[in-house]
Amino acid sequence: MEGRTVLEWDKDDIDALGLLKVDILALGMLSMLRRGFSLLRRHHRRGLDLAGIPRNCPETYAMLRRADSLGVFQVESRAQMNMLPRLRPEKFYDLVVQVAIIRPGPIQGDMVHPYLRRRWGLEQPVYPSPSPEHGHPDELKDVLKRTLGVPLFQEQAMRVAMVAAEFTSEEADKLRRAMATFKHIQGVSEYRDRLVGGMVRRGYDPELAERVFKQLEGFGSYGFPESHAASLRTWPMRAAG
Repeated sequence: MEGRTVLEWDKDDIDALGLLKVDILALGMLSMLRRGFSLLRRHHRRGLDLAGIPRNCPETYAMLRRADSLGVFQVESRAQMNMLPRLRPEKFYDLVVQVAIIRPGPIQGDMVHPYLRRRWGLEQPVYPSPSPEHGHPDELKDVLKRTLGVPLFQEQAMRVAMVAAEFTSEEADKLRRAMATFKHIQGVSEYRDRLVGGMVRRGYDPELAERVFKQLEGFGSYGFPESHAASLRTWPMRAAG
């Protein structure tokens, strides 16, 4: 770039300086889509762009359920291809879960198999509750119902801390920041006594409180925000469609 200078920095140094880090991905899949659009125009006189690809095509979902996803961004790894026939996505939110669940956080937090068993009716979702004098019995159901009682997303981890252990919004945001620094698991561990103690004080079973913390600690090894998973979900449908 004429007249410009490019400096190379380590991302952790950028973070220490308090500068904004923006990830810009170079995806071969985008080049593939561009070539495909060009071939459609040249040989079939059909104009198509990213916005015009159907977002809920039944044939595309069927292809993904067969794990026919080689070259499809986000679902082409061996682990993702192994998961697709087990989760069997049929609608938008299924792919949001698919993208998020095959990550070190959910895997290490023992969230994958419980979600699958509950999805296919092999066990019922479990929603822990506080003692009657401390809160509504369905307070965590409101947070975890959409993912069948399994905290898959960072937003859910924050809500669990606020609802079950009475974290303030500021404390929950600090927990989010600790989860976001996925190389530093100790950052999440600092909140163990606050989280487990807060849940036990409100009448939650101590063993269950420890299990909840272990699940949230898994996010310290890379868990997804729901918003991120939802945005990434659009690419498998576009690439596979």
